[in-house]
Amino acid sequence: MNRRFSKRLWTLAAVAAAGTLALSGCANNGGTGTDGQNGDGDNGDKNYRIAFIPGISSDPFFVAMELAAQEEAKKLGIELIYQGSASDYSPQTQLPFVDGVLAQDIDALIMAPTDGDALLTSVTKAVAQGVPVITVDTTVTDQSELTAHVTGDNEDGGRKAAQTMAELIGGSGKVFVISGSPTITTDSQRVEGFTKEIEENFPDVELVGVDYAYSQPSEATTKVNAALLNNPDIKGIFAAEGNSGVGAVAALRNSNLIGEVALIGYDAYSNQVEELEQGIYSALIAQDPAEEARIALRAAVAAIEGRESDIEKLVVIPNVVMTADNLGETRKYTYAEK
Repeated sequence: MNRRFSKRLWTLAAVAAAGTLALSGCANNGGTGTDGQNGDGDNGDKNYRIAFIPGISSDPFFVAMELAAQEEAKKLGIELIYQGSASDYSPQTQLPFVDGVLAQDIDALIMAPTDGDALLTSVTKAVAQGVPVITVDTTVTDQSELTAHVTGDNEDGGRKAAQTMAELIGGSGKVFVISGSPTITTDSQRVEGFTKEIEENFPDVELVGVDYAYSQPSEATTKVNAALLNNPDIKGIFAAEGNSGVGAVAALRNSNLIGEVALIGYDAYSNQVEELEQGIYSALIAQDPAEEARIALRAAVAAIEGRESDIEKLVVIPNVVMTADNLGETRKYTYAEK
């Protein structure tokens, strides 16, 4: 345990043992308060306050993460502060929420950084205050000060997308990748996995371009339209994040190419799964945001209590390929919604 935490931990332990403080619940989404999610958990109320800052609170991936975090917080008997921008996925909108919780008396911080560089100073600031930091989904460029990082296996997800794409297009043809941002760790790892798998194992598949929509569906539509115009014989598109998938679907509709061009998306929003059933998507790479949230909260509590041996520094959760053929077995990976 880092020595800077020791004094604080002894104080917290004494308070918890004495049971002199009452625990009040707080779980916020986009700055809007909701009912408290605390109660008598399996381990009793711990009087710990843990802040959880998502990338964008309105995204179904983070909604599923929030629901699981609320459930786990109740089980653990801790106070959860869940806050994040509902309108934009960017460091400009995320940083005020991070700064806001660091100005409060929190015991741990969990966050999904919207930019690996821009949020690095927040990690340094939190650690200097004696607040352990766990990143989920995305992370910062320098992870040396993190307590843990919990994520899906994004490079493997990209590789699985490439393998599935090659199978769908018969092992040859042109493909295009549309992604979120080159500075978002999850996006860059998915693209890297996809391109490496194509280069290493599918010499007859030609990658005609990689472009970025910065989580704006309209931008993805414009860029996929351009790719289709420049390469009318494209056989497949890999949309490496949800908003890119929305834009890619719109572009394929515009060109009357639904079902003609293989489309692989990332994530398993309920509407994406419906579109998979309808034949709009050819496959989806599903993550497990709920499990990421649960693991992160347990790691945060272990860090507060100084139980380093119970913390896994890096947790990578496997992805699942969903297709129309295996939907009976994989539908359970659809992200939970409010």
